[in-house]
Amino acid sequence: MKALDSLNISGSEVLPLVEGGKGISATNGASAGAWAAAGGVGTVSCVNADDFDENGEVIPQIYHGKTRIERHAELIQYGIDGGVRQVKDAHDIAGGNGRIHINVLWEMGGAEPVLEGILNGAKGLVHGITCGAGMPYKLSEIAANHKVFFHPIVSSARAFAILWKRAYKNQGEWLGGVVYEDPWLAGGHNGLSNAEDPLVPEDPYPRVAALRTIMNKFGLEHVPILMAGGVWYLRDFEHWFNNPEIGLVAFQYGTRPLLTVESPIPQGWKDALTTLKDGDVLLHRFSPTGFYSSAVRNNLLRELEGRSERQVDFRKKAGLDEAFNTEVMVGKKRYFVQESDRAKVLGWVDQGFDTSMRTPDDTLILVNGDQATGIREDQKNCMGCLSQCKFSNWSQNPDTNYSNGRGADPRSFCIQKALMNIAHGESIEDNLMFAGHSAFNFATDPFYSNGFVPTVQQLMDRIVSGD
Repeated sequence: MKALDSLNISGSEVLPLVEGGKGISATNGASAGAWAAAGGVGTVSCVNADDFDENGEVIPQIYHGKTRIERHAELIQYGIDGGVRQVKDAHDIAGGNGRIHINVLWEMGGAEPVLEGILNGAKGLVHGITCGAGMPYKLSEIAANHKVFFHPIVSSARAFAILWKRAYKNQGEWLGGVVYEDPWLAGGHNGLSNAEDPLVPEDPYPRVAALRTIMNKFGLEHVPILMAGGVWYLRDFEHWFNNPEIGLVAFQYGTRPLLTVESPIPQGWKDALTTLKDGDVLLHRFSPTGFYSSAVRNNLLRELEGRSERQVDFRKKAGLDEAFNTEVMVGKKRYFVQESDRAKVLGWVDQGFDTSMRTPDDTLILVNGDQATGIREDQKNCMGCLSQCKFSNWSQNPDTNYSNGRGADPRSFCIQKALMNIAHGESIEDNLMFAGHSAFNFATDPFYSNGFVPTVQQLMDRIVSGD
């Protein structure tokens, strides 16, 4: 394979290998520090990052506020405290090598105050901010104010062009790189647009080439593109090296670093990665953000699939719509459905899904009693982990009375709970197990044979070799 040349990223020459930031506690100071120490770019996830007590134990994020607004304030403080701690740990482990980035979702609750708090609390220790899941127009301003490079995550040339023209051109000197995240292959939240078919993946090469063309038009030839999503064997991307259509390029790894000695995820999660087969990762739209996302199709996702499958349109009264005059009882509740749906509803009730829940789209879903209780409890305990949440109908905007304007949607789930649980040792079947679509390679790549788990340094050496 061709030699992998170093690249200037966030103000320093480093290996063009970047650790992807992975949600709640799946990437922390230990993993990011090790990645930077090995000469690359480590990324601390600053989404509800863990803080530690004087004994080195994780401080549980327990919420005491009686209202969502009060719990939202607690969430922000937890995020700042944990983020500062993790960045300091990464800095110490890196020993002055590589670069340290932090990763936030723009649509996470309190993104701006959390970012400001971490950058102030870990002043001078953060070299770059990676940010996606939305259109983060204020990212460049925040980064420039703190003299930190910013790396927006996009999935199309069009998205970057909008960001650049509306905001980023004003602080262009702090644009450290543009992350192109393949919306069909990346793990976590994905940037599929309404014009793109989730079932028809597109080759990333022409899409990245189009991004480079736009960037060059804006005079950004010197700014690298960070290819993310679906990157496993670097030899598969050898034709991208020193290619003028692609320009300066680095490669971001999200899934492979999960299975390293330094990775903070629980052992059960690591073990499960080695058993995945092609097709086990599902691109779905159950996330309360409203975005597509990719995760292992476990019991949680199968339950969410079931909720949406057991769904019918309904009317509350007869006569409102002539097509909806067929009466059906679910428990003690009476609904009017289309005649063609009556047998389906009664069949689901017979199967034990005898509790109805209404959605904001004037449909019913049928669940069992325990599922309904769990859904309502999770909605009640909402702490505003997103800027707006379709599951609980929360919005952090006081002008809308902290509501997203729609009813709570039981077809979704509490993502903060599901990510916190799996990251801290709870069931990998009943919580959200984010992974990229190339995760099946853990079971077939000879590097991981006989249960071998590499250190970050060993993994990076392997990647550089092309494998």
